[in-house]
Amino acid sequence: MQIAIVEDEPLAREKLAAALRLAAPTAQITAQLASVAEAIRWFTANPPPDLLFCDIQLTDGLSFELFRALPVRCPVVFTTAHDNYLLEAFQANGIDYLLKPIRQTQVAAALAKYHALAAHFTADYATRLHAVTHGAPRDRFLVRKGTAQFVVKLADVAYFYTEDKLVFLVTRAAQRHLLDKPLADLEAQLDPAHFFRANRATLVHIDSVVRCTPHTKGKLQLELTPPAPEPVIVSQERAAACRHWLGA
Repeated sequence: MQIAIVEDEPLAREKLAAALRLAAPTAQITAQLASVAEAIRWFTANPPPDLLFCDIQLTDGLSFELFRALPVRCPVVFTTAHDNYLLEAFQANGIDYLLKPIRQTQVAAALAKYHALAAHFTADYATRLHAVTHGAPRDRFLVRKGTAQFVVKLADVAYFYTEDKLVFLVTRAAQRHLLDKPLADLEAQLDPAHFFRANRATLVHIDSVVRCTPHTKGKLQLELTPPAPEPVIVSQERAAACRHWLGA
């Protein structure tokens, strides 16, 4: 998951980034922008993030000018010290509206809301949305075995996991193959209707999940087939999104 921040106060920006890292440790903060002009330049030159946290009152104007200038194609969580911009916020891709000072619980709740909304998309719509924002999902991987290379079809993939900074693909037949891409890159290339980033170390296919059971402090534990080398624990912040993804 990729997140961008638009916030002109350095301390507020640092606190929000810290709260996001705590609530979503597997997410990437791809940009921290301080003005409308800087945000326009960044969105013009880069693909949209999965989610934008955006202050409303910036040093060079209201952030709504960004949405008037460009078609920003991502949901937005607005942050502000005032509650008189609520209508405009929800007319500009807003999915939540946080009043400052922002608390950790508010950030976690906003992320849970985003994941819950995303999980309600149909599989076909999620695939089309992912193709528009990230390119068409890949359907095969070229893996190496000794000096030979061969193709593993995506339909045969059960999950991906990291071990000692190495990334492995595990097939439904329990074959393990070393890959040369980080999990974050793989996540961006795969259909979110079928693959879920369970935690920092595991990216799972929905059909590989045999059982989902409660774990400590609101977490979930996923049982996979073939079995994963380590327990697959989903954080409390990601638990609701995981349940929705599984069809709850």
